Parts: sequence; structure tokens; C-alpha cells
Amino acid sequence: MRRYLKPLLSAPLSTLALLGLWLLLQGSLAPDQVLLGAGLALAITAAAHPFWPVRQRPRRPLLIARYLWRLAVDIVIANLRIAALILSPSRHPQPAFVELPLTLTEPFALYLLATTISLTPGSLSAELSDDRRLLLLHLLDAPTPADAAAECAKIKDHYERLLLEIFP
Repeated sequence: MRRYLKPLLSAPLSTLALLGLWLLLQGSLAPDQVLLGAGLALAITAAAHPFWPVRQRPRRPLLIARYLWRLAVDIVIANLRIAALILSPSRHPQPAFVELPLTLTEPFALYLLATTISLTPGSLSAELSDDRRLLLLHLLDAPTPADAAAECAKIKDHYERLLLEIFP
């Protein structure tokens, strides 16, 4: 019994997220669905727990709110820019691949950075180098190398710098 409770206590957000996903997929909050979903979430979390890497705890967890706020604002702004780009009859996107040098070393922080880049419209993280020092990005509109460099500088300043403060 203790073996099944350890993942629940060490990864409660994963268990709750799986339960929430189950309930959303079922479209019901009936007691039997909640019990079945909780059992499945607990079983999946317990089965997957040995395969999860040990994650570092955030050094400054209050900065996570600032990170999420910045991400939300940037997503709205990027959506408006992409809409203007697509709706403009005279402007055509000029995509480019660029390499972003990384300072981050913590695997979970790298995952968050790559996911953040992909969530923001107009950019996509394509590949992480084997040594985890370069992230290949696809930019929807980077007509000049200066534009690509400015986008990389923005990513490093807005996201990587903050992730370096949150995670050791």
C-alpha cells in the first residue's frame, strides 16, 4: 500500500491532472467516474513514477507567477502579430531556422523553455542538441538575420533568464 501512496504524495499534481483529464473526457462528475478516475490516475502515476527523473525544486517559486504572466501576455501579443501578418495582403512570412545558445542546464527548465517557445505563436522549438547547449528554433517570420537575433535575444531575456532564477 505504501508503494502506491508514495507517488501520490510525491507527484500530487500529476495525479490530480490525470484525474481532471479523465473527468473532462468522461464529461461527468458522477461519483463512480470520480472513483474510477482516481483509481486510474493513482495506478498510472504509481506505474510511471520509477521512470521520472528527479527534478530540482524551484529556488524561487514566487517567480513562477511572473513567468506565467509574461507567457500569457506574450501569447496574446504574438497572436495579434501573426494575425496582422496573415491578414496583410502585401506582407508574406519569411521563415527561418536559427540556433539559440542555451545557458540552462536543468532538464526540467530546458523542457519548460522549449514548451514555452512552442506555445508562443510564430516560433517553434525544433530540436535540442545532444550536448543540450543549442536549441534549434523555427521562426515564422524572420526576414533578416537581425530579426532572428532579436527574437533569440527576446527569448533569452524574457524566458531563459527567468528560468535561471527559478531553477538552480
